Amino acid sequence: MTLYDVPAPAKLNLFLHVVGRRADGYHLLQTVFRFIDLCDTLHFDVRSDGVISRATDLPGVPEDQDLTVRAARALQKATGTRQGAQISLEKRIPQGGGLGGGSSDAASVLIALNKLWNTGLSRQELMALALPLGADVPVFVFGQSAFAQGIGEDLTAVTLPERAYLVAQPDASVPTVGIFSAPDLTRDTSYITIADFLASQTFLPSGSLGKHPGGEHRSGETPSGCALYGKNDLEPVVYRLYPEVLGASRWLAERGLPVRMSGSGACLFAEFSETSQAVLAEQEITAIMRGADKTFSQTHPRFRLVQACTGLAEHPLRNWIAR
Repeated sequence: MTLYDVPAPAKLNLFLHVVGRRADGYHLLQTVFRFIDLCDTLHFDVRSDGVISRATDLPGVPEDQDLTVRAARALQKATGTRQGAQISLEKRIPQGGGLGGGSSDAASVLIALNKLWNTGLSRQELMALALPLGADVPVFVFGQSAFAQGIGEDLTAVTLPERAYLVAQPDASVPTVGIFSAPDLTRDTSYITIADFLASQTFLPSGSLGKHPGGEHRSGETPSGCALYGKNDLEPVVYRLYPEVLGASRWLAERGLPVRMSGSGACLFAEFSETSQAVLAEQEITAIMRGADKTFSQTHPRFRLVQACTGLAEHPLRNWIAR
């Protein structure tokens, strides 16, 4: 049995507030997760010998530490199935970008193998298996845009308006652990309510969409993004430790794109009301970067990724879980 072309979408943290710290060292957060259509792709071949293996190496990640392998083994152990699987991964979500690629891959493994092995676990049971794999893994099993609290496991579904995003990764990868352990990290941001956040999503500030009085977009101008709610408390630490991320943020802001960092970085994003605006921003920034490369300019930041993405209403595998 096989199951191919299984998507694992990236996520954005629309804001990320650190509101406290537990006695065991885990940080208490408030954030909103949104899935986007930038996806890794997984392929599964069932094995009858019970072996879990990966067909593709992940640079710098030994097989026993690979979240896809660990997720499969966790499901195998929890259900007692004698089946195994060979897992192939096509990686598009950048590592060290704050987009949750590894967590999303692990969640898609749990959902897909639960279906392929016919182990029949419920969503809540899969979410319980997901949490030890990482604080972000449960939201991908949850399958909806979510207001998250606690260490990220206390999830409440929220309905978000249609939005598009420009996602840009500067020439950096940021390890999450180092950011949360920084002594200058803000850990006492005031709590907000879901109502506070949702009220901010009901309107767009005038003039924030990069359009001029006729609704047209002037050639040669990057369209401006929408105003974003709240902040990301991890940004100041990342900006201090990774000046290339700070430089990219400032450079984008100078071009009318106020950006927010997702998670612990390094990816930055701007929000738009229409996909066409995000695509135009991608095209214009890409053109600038190509011109800089040809002239050997040192005045522009380097980007590993610049991509227009669409916000998803729900996880593409949400309906793969029966209950």
